[in-house]
Amino acid sequence: MIRRPLLPSHTIRRLEGTLFIAPWIIGFFAFVAFPLAFSLYMSFHRVKVTVGGIETIPNGWGYYREILFADGGLLYDSLIPFLREAALMIPIILVFSLLVAILLNQNFRGRTFFRVVFFLPVIFSSGQIILEFIKQGEGTLAFVESLRIDAYLMSYVPASWAQPIHNVLNSFVLVLWYSGVQILIFLAGRQTISSSVYEAARIDGADPWNTFWKITLPGLVPFVFLNLMFTVVDLFTFPGNPIISQVTTANYGLSSALAWIYFMIILVFVGLVLGLYGKVDRAFAGKR
Repeated sequence: MIRRPLLPSHTIRRLEGTLFIAPWIIGFFAFVAFPLAFSLYMSFHRVKVTVGGIETIPNGWGYYREILFADGGLLYDSLIPFLREAALMIPIILVFSLLVAILLNQNFRGRTFFRVVFFLPVIFSSGQIILEFIKQGEGTLAFVESLRIDAYLMSYVPASWAQPIHNVLNSFVLVLWYSGVQILIFLAGRQTISSSVYEAARIDGADPWNTFWKITLPGLVPFVFLNLMFTVVDLFTFPGNPIISQVTTANYGLSSALAWIYFMIILVFVGLVLGLYGKVDRAFAGKR
């Protein structure tokens, strides 16, 4: 006689899945959800730390109005230049990572060694180490000072863009050095494209240039936007970010309000990336 299970198979699968994600759920509510909720609560209160504990005085939207309107410099003077730098850094990181991933996918001696070399900075370099390198000027390109490119920037480029470009050049090497995750994602994406497609293209007489634009790039569109998403979040949470550096413990309520405003700005950028991905993915759907 065949004994029926106590629960249906689909219920058992759901329970198994729930057990697998239970550690993450418990950790999220224990270490992330409560701090987030408490920081949102503090953003609407004046917070004082006393010997007897934490005192909160309702302040309503006062801190938000102060940051957005009364004292806009606290946000805008640092945010606008940073957004210009990010607009320059993101395409540089994506193009560099894509080119390196294509090179590392080739069959040559020492390929594994070079793959490790490009990913090692991600393992050994914490945010503080990167900041120290930038402070010491180790990320600059040698020809920037020798050719006085900074002087040309100040003379021929609008002031609003000259400083962001100069800052990117001052940390250019470190920006490329910090692209290991993007290279790894592009490399994994490149290996999902079947080699038979390239063999068919070569038989039809396609050159490498056409092969890249007609096969490689359309096949890597999902990975391009995955890297774009990762790079946007990575830059917006980078330790040298000027907005993050303004979040201090001197005024918990004001800092919490600034953090939540910045969080909403990040969500807007992430939403724009997702919307852009949907349109581009539909445009390339017929080529994959």
